[in-house]
Amino acid sequence: MTTLRDAAMTSKAWPFEEARRVLKRYEKKDPEKGFVLFETGYGPSGLPHIGTFGEVARTTMIRRAFEMISDIPTRLICFSDDMDGMRKVPDNVPQQEMLHQHLQKPLTSVPDPFGRYDSFGGHNNAMLRRFLDTFGFEYEFISATEFYKSGRFDETLLRAAEKYDQIMQVMLASLREERQQTYSCFLPISPTTGRVLYVPIKHVDAAAGTITFDEDGQELTLPVTGGQVKLQWKPDFGARWAALDVDFEMYGKDHSTNTPIYDRICEILGGRKPEHFTYELFLDQHGQKISKSKGNGLSIDEWLTYAATESLSYFMFQKPKTAKRMYFDVIPKAVDEYHQQLRAFPDQTPEQQLANPVFHINGGQVPVSDMVVPFQMLLNLASVAGASGKDGLWGFIRRYAPEASPETHPGLDQAAGFALRYFKDFVAPSRTFRAPNEIERRAMEDLAGRLAAWDQPADPEALQSMVFAVGKDHGFEPLRDWFAALYQVLLGADQGPRFGGFVALYGIDETRGLIERALAGELADGTAT
Repeated sequence: MTTLRDAAMTSKAWPFEEARRVLKRYEKKDPEKGFVLFETGYGPSGLPHIGTFGEVARTTMIRRAFEMISDIPTRLICFSDDMDGMRKVPDNVPQQEMLHQHLQKPLTSVPDPFGRYDSFGGHNNAMLRRFLDTFGFEYEFISATEFYKSGRFDETLLRAAEKYDQIMQVMLASLREERQQTYSCFLPISPTTGRVLYVPIKHVDAAAGTITFDEDGQELTLPVTGGQVKLQWKPDFGARWAALDVDFEMYGKDHSTNTPIYDRICEILGGRKPEHFTYELFLDQHGQKISKSKGNGLSIDEWLTYAATESLSYFMFQKPKTAKRMYFDVIPKAVDEYHQQLRAFPDQTPEQQLANPVFHINGGQVPVSDMVVPFQMLLNLASVAGASGKDGLWGFIRRYAPEASPETHPGLDQAAGFALRYFKDFVAPSRTFRAPNEIERRAMEDLAGRLAAWDQPADPEALQSMVFAVGKDHGFEPLRDWFAALYQVLLGADQGPRFGGFVALYGIDETRGLIERALAGELADGTAT
């Protein structure tokens, strides 16, 4: 009999494919540091966005997959490049004028515009950690500022001074001629203004571990150690890999052209380049890349206003090498597909279970779904029932599933609350009811008559077959035009639930009454909600 661990060694699920690549690094001997190190990087130039969460979530999935196929211990580091200079003021934060006065200062030297933390970098780091802790990630947080100032990075910085010419050769080859004239891999922190200086370096003294440069006509010399100098971001990437002996890091497609640079600098500094994984970018509703400084797209808090954490993890698992549009309308589909996969999991083979997203989302401890009513159905129920609270929805849910209650089905109860909020904010404002045409009217009159004569149990499949038969009898071709008419006339939407299930949930008499109201013009003219 195939065990899960056996299946993991051949699974085509992308977390296992990546985990096997990491394991291959140590097929001859275990790591000298005693563990395999996974890393994610974060630039706290703005409030953390949902893509940052996705990076940690996906890396965690690979880490857990690795732990299934290997007994080597693992660690995950979330590294914040908070010593980076603030190049521009984000659009979505207060005190814009104050922040402009601190441009080019390290983010941990810029005052917090929210007034909660000791710096803007500290605020954004705290937001990131809060988001990650919400999802229960196991990680270690490292601040670049602390990393530089504490001396943990000193050995690598001194080696960078020693290998300065080699690093510059790599970097200059990647730059335009104009940029080459002023570029240096070292960025001094001004002793007078505290700003990160993008100035040419006049001299690097590897023996003394210092750099010499001009600031406003004055020649200055600073040690590269102790947080008085930082590396430009591309050299910093590779230097960090070398300093920490990173084994795996993933990043967005916008970094992919720089990968050879990161790798080569890591090797120049005596490190071994890690395994890396490039994922496609997240897009907002207009197809634009999500940006921390613009604050476009969905935030983690916004997603969690309308759905549970697992649905977001499900969205992140799906096709990481495909660009994803992230807006509020993806939430209902993610919720329902996640629970479909939960329900399928117990009856799957080990191979199928390892390919199932819920295995990776839940770290192998897959729960049982209590969503006896799909999220999309709850949205439609909220639409036609005019329910203003969960109690109203539960009146319908109990008739459909008498065994269910908020106490026995807490996930469903939570989803009912989410559905009401989502309906109020997104569905209700955009509903557009229309009147039926003559063919649709006759079909809906027929459907109402068949519902009135229905004397069988409210079985979703039997009701679906009956609705299907009405459409065929009235010549709808293709039949999806019939269901589209039902959604547009009765629900004010272009798409909707499996209609037989909706009738079973909402009620046969209630659905007949809804049809009669629509045929009387009470929905299309807006006289009824």
